[in-house]
Amino acid sequence: MAVLESVLNVLSEDQVAFYHEHGYLHIPQVFTAEETEQMAEELDWQIATWANKSPGWSGPWRRVYMDEETEKQSQLIALHDLHRYSRAWCDAVTHPRLAGAMADLIGPNVELHHTTLHVKPPETGHPFPMHQDWAFYKHVDGRYIDCLIHLDDTHDENGCIRFLDGSHKGGSLEHITQNPDGSRCTPHLPTDQYSLEDTIPVPARAGDVVCFCINTIHGSRINQTPHMRRLVRVGYRDPENEQTAGQSQGRPGLMVWGKRDRLPEQDPFPTTI
Repeated sequence: MAVLESVLNVLSEDQVAFYHEHGYLHIPQVFTAEETEQMAEELDWQIATWANKSPGWSGPWRRVYMDEETEKQSQLIALHDLHRYSRAWCDAVTHPRLAGAMADLIGPNVELHHTTLHVKPPETGHPFPMHQDWAFYKHVDGRYIDCLIHLDDTHDENGCIRFLDGSHKGGSLEHITQNPDGSRCTPHLPTDQYSLEDTIPVPARAGDVVCFCINTIHGSRINQTPHMRRLVRVGYRDPENEQTAGQSQGRPGLMVWGKRDRLPEQDPFPTTI
């Protein structure tokens, strides 16, 4: 359905149409250089103070994406809900340019679902296999957008995001969640059916945002550079898009645009856990 330009907050008609056709959108310079610098400083503080370092996602896909030596060394630095740890990141996830762009794509009411730090350390920074984010926080429909806030310039050499063009139109897919021995692994799509070679790289600059539908298939290569690659993923949804499983299920988020309509017989949120 066409969106009239007069009702758009941040994006153009062409940008909205591109998102709905391709399942992703690169939005340049959502944040100013000064805002980006402050976010980067506080992100580095969070990395040093709060973040966890781990081997990253598990599963048989690792041997397809990495040789044995690299696989042993590959690491991921991660942290959830950055807006709970510093002012700059609370300002970032509620920023009018970002929230307004999400309203242009989702609808008039936009709820923050989560934030997650994704840092690829130098040279062996963790790759990501082909997957949909739906597998990690399942929702009833596609009115959910993940945004990658860039603190560093990205390109294929340091693991920029890559998309399978238009794949959101196929809806949600079942993912591999078990290793050959039956133990659980991180959800991912079959490596013999979905390849990074078929995807489109979307490099971006610091201060840019790359956003995509929860059902868009994507992945990224290993960071082969001597420099850290810093991204923060921010998830937004229509508050009426019901979550059925996964990360942050049942937890209300901040309304960053519009309002939360009350459903029949819905109680106000409790004040205790």
